[in-house]
Amino acid sequence: MNGGWPLPRWIAHRGAGKLAPENTLAAFRLGAQHGYTAFECDVKLSADGVPFLLHDATLERTTDATGEAGARSWSELSRLDAGGWHSAPYAGEPLPSLQAIAGFLRANGYALDLEIKPTPGTEAHTGAVVAAEVLRLWQGHGHGQPAPMPLLSSFQPEALRAARQAAPQLGRALLLDRLPDDPLAPALALQCVALITDHRLMDEALVRRLHGAGLRALVYTVNDATRAQALLDFGVDGIVTDAVDRLGP
Repeated sequence: MNGGWPLPRWIAHRGAGKLAPENTLAAFRLGAQHGYTAFECDVKLSADGVPFLLHDATLERTTDATGEAGARSWSELSRLDAGGWHSAPYAGEPLPSLQAIAGFLRANGYALDLEIKPTPGTEAHTGAVVAAEVLRLWQGHGHGQPAPMPLLSSFQPEALRAARQAAPQLGRALLLDRLPDDPLAPALALQCVALITDHRLMDEALVRRLHGAGLRALVYTVNDATRAQALLDFGVDGIVTDAVDRLGP
């Protein structure tokens, strides 16, 4: 990718996170079947420090268990059903570890926007562990096509700071769901390479400002073709979407 940038313009949100259970290998595989070569997902830590994929702090929305996900060991988490909530064909689909996702992406040469989603109170620890694990899992030769190193993104500046200390060579992106007075300042302070905003916050002027500062401009979660085209006309560098069957590659 241009200038070491790892991501193409279209990125599948949580795999194909509406058509299949989000943040599972099944969702990644379905996104790939629709031609996607880049994915976004959420990662947090088990009680014993294993990075695994889950969006929420708690388990009830997307598994057959309840309570705080980060309070359970990976041995417990790995046995949960993370697919049955979505639909019967996916019943029994497990929560994937970051290691499992890395194996799939590296074998196929796919790219990743990895959102660090810490259990509240563990921001720095999660950022450091995830960054170190990304280096371990993606370095070396592996099998299949060469896969780009993931982009590490987060809404939590503390997680990004810790990731920078643990693995300064990895690209980082700050996520924003509201714009501060100067949205570039926190991203530049964290030495990020990109800013990722709610798509409703992005306009042509902000894209121009980001590009002028040497930052990439990405948006989430765009499921409308007209809005996607407007954002592309603004010059955005990446669009995260659920609509993998209707938009993108």
